[in-house]
Amino acid sequence: MTIKDSVLHMLTECKGKFYSGEELSHRLKVSRTAIWKAINALRQEGYPIEAVTNKGYMLMQDNWLITEESLRLCLPAKYRKNPIHIYDTLDSTNIRASQLALANAPHGTIVMARQQSSGRGRLGRSFFSPREGIYLSLIIKPSFDLSKSVLVTSAAAVAVAESVENVCGISAGIKWVNDVYVNGKKICGILTEGITGLETGQIESLVIGIGINTALHGFPPELLDTVGAIEGNYSKSALAGSVISRTLDLAETIEERSFIDAYRRKSLVIGKTVTVYKGIYQVNPTDEIPSRTAHVLDIDNNGGLVVRYSDGTQETLTSGEISVRL
Repeated sequence: MTIKDSVLHMLTECKGKFYSGEELSHRLKVSRTAIWKAINALRQEGYPIEAVTNKGYMLMQDNWLITEESLRLCLPAKYRKNPIHIYDTLDSTNIRASQLALANAPHGTIVMARQQSSGRGRLGRSFFSPREGIYLSLIIKPSFDLSKSVLVTSAAAVAVAESVENVCGISAGIKWVNDVYVNGKKICGILTEGITGLETGQIESLVIGIGINTALHGFPPELLDTVGAIEGNYSKSALAGSVISRTLDLAETIEERSFIDAYRRKSLVIGKTVTVYKGIYQVNPTDEIPSRTAHVLDIDNNGGLVVRYSDGTQETLTSGEISVRL
């Protein structure tokens, strides 16, 4: 039996519990380096092995591993035959989905990765994507007026919040425009991008990127005050399947805006005082662009944020960034 197989055998025997690298090394009479190489090889093969400092390694329960088979089983019949592309590591699921869209991938194509090396957020920022989060992108062939594309992000936010509640039993809210929060911390970000046809020069597809944190290990300490995760005993395939199917369902109702009432109900900012930032920033808007204080009055039927400034003037924001104490 190879070292890799021996490590897998030991972790499988204690699935759901940690084995220290020192203990594995002692039991198998090999070096810690050999153990580390075996763990990396197993991860590359798709085994969901978690590594935690001062605890060691753990083979996570089967319900934490998303495979094409497990995902299809969690999709409703009408989406079960959609193309699915699952990778261990990608630079970005949105980048891969964009490439597939340019190659004329059909509506509803699904791209997933267990880890992203260059995840992307709004306004050109990076999206930290450690191993075992849920990172997915959907290709949408819009049947609606593209001026309403901003509503796709709102629809996806509702889909994520509802899925977290239905699958995990946890209440979730939405911070305008694209973040989903649980217990005052961000657990999901959403990025929608238009894909322009090379021949037509027109937007022919939309790619909806959704990243959901399922564990906090691996995050830089400076992010832990604001970042949360959906931890607990649930099926990641079931959560991903619900997010995918609900997003595709709601994308068909963009013209009717049937989800806007749910978006308002789940809003974490209506009635709150917020700081409004207009412009592009890379790290922290407080340090990089001017701001104004405003009171949030409503979210309009186009997904815009209706605010009133301290001088009494009102504005409907369709882009930009806000901060609020949640």
